Amino acid sequence: MDDDLDSMTREALIDEIKKLRAGIRDHRDSTGHDLCWHHPALWSLLPEKTPPSLEVPEWPQFMRGCIKYRQSLDEQCPDAIRIAKEFGDA
Repeated sequence: MDDDLDSMTREALIDEIKKLRAGIRDHRDSTGHDLCWHHPALWSLLPEKTPPSLEVPEWPQFMRGCIKYRQSLDEQCPDAIRIAKEFGDA
C-alpha cells in the first residue's frame, strides 16, 4: 500500500512529511463546532484516491454519539474554554 515511499528521494519524503504534518495540524487545531465534522481534507492526503464509504447513523444513535464525544472532551480537556456560540454564527 505504501510502496510509493520506497521510490521517493529524501527531498520528496521530507515534502511528504511536511504535507502530512500540516494536514494533521489542521485536524488537531479544529475547535468549536468544527470538532463535529468529518475531515475529508485529511483523507485526501493519502495517495490512494478512493471515495470514502460512509455509513451514517440514524438520528437517535448519532445524537447519543455526539453526547458521548462531548463528554469525552470534558474528561480529556477539562480546562478547555467553554463557548456559547451557536453553529453558523459568524
